[in-house]
Amino acid sequence: MDSYTLITGATGGLGQEFCRQCAARGDNLLLTGRSEQKLEDLRAELLKSYSVKILTFACRLDDELERQSLCDFVAKAEVKLSQFISVAGVDTQMAFERYTREKVLFQLRVNFEAAVALTHALLSFRAEGFSILVVSSISGSCPMPYFALYSATKSALVSFFSALRVELKDKGVKVTVLMPGSIPTRPDIIEDIKIQGLKGRLSSKPKDFVVKKALSGARKNKRIVIPGAFNKFVYFLTKITPYRLVAAFVARGWKNKEKDAFSAF
Repeated sequence: MDSYTLITGATGGLGQEFCRQCAARGDNLLLTGRSEQKLEDLRAELLKSYSVKILTFACRLDDELERQSLCDFVAKAEVKLSQFISVAGVDTQMAFERYTREKVLFQLRVNFEAAVALTHALLSFRAEGFSILVVSSISGSCPMPYFALYSATKSALVSFFSALRVELKDKGVKVTVLMPGSIPTRPDIIEDIKIQGLKGRLSSKPKDFVVKKALSGARKNKRIVIPGAFNKFVYFLTKITPYRLVAAFVARGWKNKEKDAFSAF
């Protein structure tokens, strides 16, 4: 029976890079994203360069029924999973009272619920040596005013998967959480990095570097991978600095900034 690496958010900038690097090391791939056409285009592109098997399944991760359909597809295809890489995420940023109810639920479901629910379901399809790699964010290192929902969901990923790592250790399952800084994958993110000046440039790392560090860290069974010396320093600083100072600094920088690059529909 063939084994596959399942990647969510496969058609996004970071997701595509995970697909390329996993295919380059010879992994068969099971790719999911919201657009069937984008998945097929990505599949065709990858097959031009890599001799691997690639399955695709379009799925809205905020929808429980569609997630179940994805799991049913895995069962019907009779494949085993060697790795689950959870990349999909929503980085909407605004004052909490500015959210609609739909956007609150959308971000919660994609960023946290989907990763946890899929992990629970996919453990049944794991091959020997199964590993889980979940994309969080350096923003999950502390509560961030005006980025509160995003930072909370990313922090929840770190907490949950760090605990799960201990539960699954004796069963031979590896669990790693990636906490990157800014990754210039979309025009709005590139603009954000530019606006932040020196801090943005120091935090930003190219997607190929981030993915290489993530896959290496997962292979070495690291609990947390933080790409870049500056981001490691920021992570450490948030742990030793009184939160009132961190919160004031973050609020000052993000109060008048809004970003809403995703639609739930």
